[in-house]
Amino acid sequence: MNARIAVPLPKAYRLLNHGPTVLVSSAHAGRRNVMAAAWNMALDFDPPKVAVVIDKATLTRELVEASGEFVLNVPSRQQAALTLAVGTRSGREIDKFATVGAGAAAASMVGAPLIEGCLAWLECRVIAEPHIQQSYDLFLAEVVAAWADPAVFSNGRWHFPDEQQRSIHYQAGGSFFATGDAFDI
Repeated sequence: MNARIAVPLPKAYRLLNHGPTVLVSSAHAGRRNVMAAAWNMALDFDPPKVAVVIDKATLTRELVEASGEFVLNVPSRQQAALTLAVGTRSGREIDKFATVGAGAAAASMVGAPLIEGCLAWLECRVIAEPHIQQSYDLFLAEVVAAWADPAVFSNGRWHFPDEQQRSIHYQAGGSFFATGDAFDI
């Protein structure tokens, strides 16, 4: 058996928390916001569903609860500084789009914006699950439209042409790593 080290339980999430970090964009009644979220995952194929954790204290949570919609934007390594900035600043204090230079484009099926320059975008409608939303800050949603940059995704597969166009994965404390090279077996 391999050697093992104990991982403190409050840090156990880091053993699984290396899927792509996403930017959650939201909008309602003329207000909009974007936040980073490392805790997200796909849930189903048809219809496609996702889950994402959105803390009660965030402006994004307020806008998502009011609108019932959000977009999961998959940022690139080139956008790591932007991702950290929107993940560490409050939308209640600043306009993140103006302050950190996050460009926005209209989505096709929801009111939340698409963040320009990302690798992929999933437009989502919340599936109301009040208990898990209130108890665990967990939102389930149906993906109603999905988009990808053809430079990095085609024929149902990711292919990263250079280091700056890879998805990023948050570890903690401002530390990220980028998706590695694909390999076949």
